[in-house]
This record gives sequence, C-alpha cells and structure tokens, in this order.
Amino acid sequence: MKTKNLLISTKNYNMTTQEIASYLVEHCRKGDFEKVQKDLFAEDAVSIEPYATPAFEKETKGKEAIKEKGEKWNAMVKEVNELTVSDPLIATNSFCCTMKMNVTMKEGGPMDMTELCVYEVKDGKIVSEQFFM
Repeated sequence: MKTKNLLISTKNYNMTTQEIASYLVEHCRKGDFEKVQKDLFAEDAVSIEPYATPAFEKETKGKEAIKEKGEKWNAMVKEVNELTVSDPLIATNSFCCTMKMNVTMKEGGPMDMTELCVYEVKDGKIVSEQFFM
C-alpha cells in the first residue's frame, strides 16, 4: 500500500497505527523528518531523548518545540553520510523502528548513532516519541 495519499482525509478518519508507522518510515528514510512532524504529530506531543545534553533537554513538549529541536539538530550537522530506518514493529497503539545515522557534525567531526525509536499513537496522531541507544 502506498502512503502518499493517506493524509487526504476527512474529519471522520484517523490514520491507523500501521498507516502512521508506514508513513513515518517512508519519509524518515528520505530524511524528511520535518514533514513527519508536521503531518503526524499531535500539537501536545512529547519527544524524549535517552538523556539530557548541553545542546538538548531530555524532554521536549509540544509540536512547535519538537520542530525547533529538529532545526537545531540540522544546524549542527554538516553532512548526513548514511541514514537507515528499519521496517516498523507495530502494536495496537504504538510502534518502533531502529534508525542508524552516520553524520559529520560541524563541530566534532564524524559520528555514528543507532537508536531505537518508540512512538505512541492516540486518535490518529503521534503523541510521544522516545529514543533509546
């Protein structure tokens, strides 16, 4: 099933967890994280990192704040050398996938990173994302 037309919806239709997971994986594989956030995240969504760093808090609340966090990350990355996103594992109201990135940071050089990304879905929107290393 193609996911390009899934967001052509009415007020009476919420995407299923499967549809959301497929859409997220498809667009993340293209590096289009902002589209995923714009189209799939609830306004009050929460993003949880494995731990706080000087650059990022452990928890970011709200769709706009999550977007700003993504913009900040993008500003720190010089080049994405490799990006791999696994197929999703899906439960009733949640799903997960692994994301492997090799990036060159503007400060600090090359960095390999593999995360388990876990998403919770409610009323057809992602309400939380949590990353584990």
